[in-house]
Amino acid sequence: MELPCYTLLQGPSDTELPSEMILRQELENGDITTKISALKKTIQLIISGEKLPGILMTVIRFVMPLEDHTIKKLLLVFWEIVPKTTPEGKLLQEMILICDAYRKDLSHPNEFIRGSTLRFLCKLKEPELLEPLMPTIRTCLEHRHSYVRRNAVLAIFTIYKNFDFLIPDAPELISNFLEGEQDMSCKRNAFMMLIHADQERALSYLATCIDQVNTFGDILQLVIVELIYKVCHANPSERSRFIRCIYNLLNSSSAAVRYEAAGTLLTLSSAPTAIKAAANCYIELIVKESDNNVKLIVLDRLLALKEVPSQEKILQELAMDVLRILATPDLEVRRKTLSLGVDLVTGRTVGEMVEVLKKEVGKTHNTGEHEDTGKYRQLLVRTLHTISIKFREVAAAIIPVLMEFLSDTNELAATDVLVFVREAIQRFPELRVQIIERLLSAVPTIRAVTVHRHTLWILGEYASTTDEITGVVSSIRSSLGELPIVESELRKAAGDEGVADDQKQHHQQLPAQHRVTADGTYASQSVFSAGHVGSGTGLGEDRCPLRSYLLQGNFYLGSVIANTLAKMAFRYFNLEHDKAAQNRFAGEAMLIMTSIVHLGKSGLSQKPMTEDDYDRMMLCLQVVSERSSLLSVVFTSKCREALSHMLSVKAEEVEEANKNKKSKEGANGVLEHVDDHISFSHLTKSSHLSATDDMFELAMTKAVSGVKKETMDLSTSKLSKVYQLTGFSDPVYAEAYVNINQYDIVLDVLMVNQTADTLQNCTLELATMGDLKLVEKPQPLVLAPHDFCNIKANVKVTSTENGFIFGNIVYDIKGSTSDRNVVILNDIHVDIMDYIVPATCTDLEFRQMWMEFEWENKVTVATHMTELKGYLDYLCKSTNMKCLTPVRALEGFGDYMAANLYARSIFGEDALANLSIEKPLNSTDSVVVGHIRIRAKSQGMAVSLGDKINKVQKATLKAVAA
Repeated sequence: MELPCYTLLQGPSDTELPSEMILRQELENGDITTKISALKKTIQLIISGEKLPGILMTVIRFVMPLEDHTIKKLLLVFWEIVPKTTPEGKLLQEMILICDAYRKDLSHPNEFIRGSTLRFLCKLKEPELLEPLMPTIRTCLEHRHSYVRRNAVLAIFTIYKNFDFLIPDAPELISNFLEGEQDMSCKRNAFMMLIHADQERALSYLATCIDQVNTFGDILQLVIVELIYKVCHANPSERSRFIRCIYNLLNSSSAAVRYEAAGTLLTLSSAPTAIKAAANCYIELIVKESDNNVKLIVLDRLLALKEVPSQEKILQELAMDVLRILATPDLEVRRKTLSLGVDLVTGRTVGEMVEVLKKEVGKTHNTGEHEDTGKYRQLLVRTLHTISIKFREVAAAIIPVLMEFLSDTNELAATDVLVFVREAIQRFPELRVQIIERLLSAVPTIRAVTVHRHTLWILGEYASTTDEITGVVSSIRSSLGELPIVESELRKAAGDEGVADDQKQHHQQLPAQHRVTADGTYASQSVFSAGHVGSGTGLGEDRCPLRSYLLQGNFYLGSVIANTLAKMAFRYFNLEHDKAAQNRFAGEAMLIMTSIVHLGKSGLSQKPMTEDDYDRMMLCLQVVSERSSLLSVVFTSKCREALSHMLSVKAEEVEEANKNKKSKEGANGVLEHVDDHISFSHLTKSSHLSATDDMFELAMTKAVSGVKKETMDLSTSKLSKVYQLTGFSDPVYAEAYVNINQYDIVLDVLMVNQTADTLQNCTLELATMGDLKLVEKPQPLVLAPHDFCNIKANVKVTSTENGFIFGNIVYDIKGSTSDRNVVILNDIHVDIMDYIVPATCTDLEFRQMWMEFEWENKVTVATHMTELKGYLDYLCKSTNMKCLTPVRALEGFGDYMAANLYARSIFGEDALANLSIEKPLNSTDSVVVGHIRIRAKSQGMAVSLGDKINKVQKATLKAVAA
C-alpha cells in the first residue's frame, strides 16, 4: 500500500541527484542557502522512492532548530513524506523529538508558522503524534489572529473525524467557539465542521441567527445553503422551516450564493412562485456575469428547468426576460438563448418577441462586419422562421424584415431567408402576392449568385398572374443586359480596344510630368497612366449581375433561368389566350435561353459550360417550342407537389423527434412506474439524476473523477482500456490503463520487476507521434526484486487525428558493470473515435462546408455485407457519425443508396462524409460496392477517419472469413 501524500514536487529531470552522504554533509555544515537546497533534494529523493534511513536524525539535529521561514515550510513537507514507523508498524523513537518541535511551532509567536503547522497536522495519520499536541491545539482557538483560529478549527475537525477519542468534546468546543467568533472565515470553518460532526448543533446555531443570514459573508452563506439542502434532503418535513432563508439568499451580493440558493430552492419546493424566483435569479446571473463559461453553465440550468412540463409553463411567463441575455456578444450563449426563447414563446408573447428580434436584426446592420455577426444574423433568421411557422399570424410582419437580408453580403443569412420564404409562400397562400412583390423589388440589390438562383426559382414557381410573370421576365432581361450576349460582348470588346488605341496615341503626344512619390523618389506620370491607376478592377465592374455570373462560367444559374422561363411560359399560355401574345412571350424566353447557350459554347466565359447544364437548357428550349401538355403538367404542378411533400415530411420528422423526446422524459407526467427498479448508486453502472441523489455528492464525484455519472461504467471501462506493453517473459512486465479525457490522456503504467535483482534508475521513456505532446517526463525509480510500482504520465491532445504513444523501459542492475538494459514497449494507438461525437447540421450548412473544405479522402467500400441499409447503420455506429439523410429517403428497396454523414470533434472540427453504394437489384447474395468520400478542414482528420473506416471494413471481412 502506498504511503499517504498530499504534496507533489516537480524537480528538474536532467540533473544528477546526490548521494545520502553528500546530503548529510550539506545539512550538517552548510549555510542557510546550502541547507535549503539539500533539504529540497532530500524531499525529491524520498518522493522518488529512495530510502534514506540516516537522514532523519541529521535533519532533527542540524535543520529543525533553525528559525528560517523557508526551512520551516520545507520541514512541513519533509515531516509529511518521511517514514514515521518501523517495518513492524511501531512509531520511530525520533518522532518524540519531532512531536516536541510541533508543539513549539504551535506556540510560536509568528502567526504564519502557527497556522501552517495547524494545516500540516490535518495530514497526520498517527494518533500517537497528535495526542500530546491536543492542549496546544485547543489554545490556538483563542489566538488573536484569524489565520491561526480558522486553521485550528480545521485541525480539530480533521482530528475529530479520524480519531474522535482524542477530542471527544470537539462539537461542543466548536459550538461555543462559533457563538463568540466574529471573523467570517473562522465562522465558516466552524459551521462546516458542525454540519458534518453534529448537525443538530449546526441547526440550533442557524435557528438563532436565521434572520441575520443576509449580513454574513458569502463563504458562510454557501455553507448555510449546503446545510439546508442536506437537512431537507434527508428530512423533507423540515423544508418549511428554511424556505424563507433560501428566498432571502436569492438576494445575496455574491453570485455563487445566489446560484446555489436557486438550485436548492428548486429541490425544496415545486411551487410556481419558487420556480419563478429561481428562474429570475438565473436570468439575472446570466445578464450580469461577464464570464461566458458561467453564462453557459447557468443557461444549461434554465434549459434543464424547461424539460419539466410543469416548470415549462411557468418559464413561459419569463420568455421576454430570457431575451435580455441576447445582449451577450458570445455566439454560443445567443444560440442557446434563442433556442430557449423559441421553446417558451406563446401566442400571448409572440408579438413582443418578434419586435425584440426585429430590433436585434437592426443592430446587426449597424455593427461592423464580423464573422460572429454574420452567424448571429443567420441565427436570427432561423429563429424568426421557426416562430412564423409556429404562429402564422406574425408571418406577415416578419417577411418585410427578413427580405432586407437578400441584399446582405452574408450569403448564408440570405439563403436562410429564401428557405423561409419558400416555406412561407407554400404554407400561407394569402401572403403570396406580398412575397412576390418583395422579391421582385429585391432582385436588383442581390449580390450573391446562390441567392439569385434561389430567388429566380421561387419567382418562377409562384408567379401566377400575367403581370407577375411579365415582371419577372423584365427583371431577368434587365439583369442580363443587352441580348444576344455574345454579340454585345464582342462589340464591347472591340470598342474598348479602339478606345485603348486612341488613348495610347494621345499619351504619346502629351508631355509627362515629374512627381515626387511618398518615399522621396521621382516618377513620371501622364494623363493615360493616371487614368488607368484610378480605373478599378476592369471591365467587369459595370456589367449586369446575371451577365457577370454567366461570364464567370456559372452556367448552373443559366439552367435555373431556363427552368424558370419554361415554367412561366406554360402558366402564361394558360392565362393569355391571344396567340400573338403567347408567341411573343415564347420568343422572348427562347431568345434568353439561346443567348445563354451560345455564350456557353462561344468560349468567352472563364469556365466552359458543363454537359448537364447544356442538356437542361436545351430541354427547356425544346419544351417551350413544342408546348406539350404532358410536360406542362410536370413543370407547373409536379414540382410544387414535390416541394409540398418535402415540407410535410420535414414537419413530420420534427414532430416525431419531439414526441420521442417527450416520451423519454415522461410525457404523461409519470416519473417512476410501479414496477421500476430501485436504483442504488453504488451498485449500478449508470443512472439518471433522481430526487434521491445528493447534488453536492454528484458534483464532488464528477469533479474528482472527471467523468459524468451517466457515462461511468465501473464493471468494464478500465478492463477494456488496459494495454499490455511488454511480454510475460520480459525482465520488466508493464501494462497501461489509458484514461482519455477531453483534452488529455492519462497513462497509468504498472511496472513489475520479474527478476531477483534490484533495478536502479528504472525509467519509463515515452515518445509520441501525431498531434500528441508528453507533458512531463516520468521520474526514475528503484525497483526491489519482484517489486512493482505505478507511474502516471500525461499526454496533451491538440487536434483530432490518430496518434501513437511508444517508448521503452531503461534500467540498471545493482552491482552489475554492464551497459543499461532496455525493454521495448508495444505501441499504444490513440483512436480518433475517442474525440468524435455525432452532430447535426442543415443541408445548406453541409453543402457550404463541403465546398469550403479542401482535404478529401476517398475510401473504396470493401465488405462482405449484402444489405445497403445494414452497411450504412454499421458505418454510422463504427465511426460515431450521424446520418443526415432522412429515414424516409432510405426506406424501400433499390439497387443504390446515397447518404450524407456528419460528426464534430470535441475540438470543434467538422467531419463530412458522402456514402455512395450499390448492388445488383436481382442478386440477393452480391456484396455492397461503392465508395465513401470524406472531407475535413485538416488533413489529419480526413486521413484518420479514412483509416478508421478501412479498419472497421476489415473487421467485417475477418468476421465473414471466420
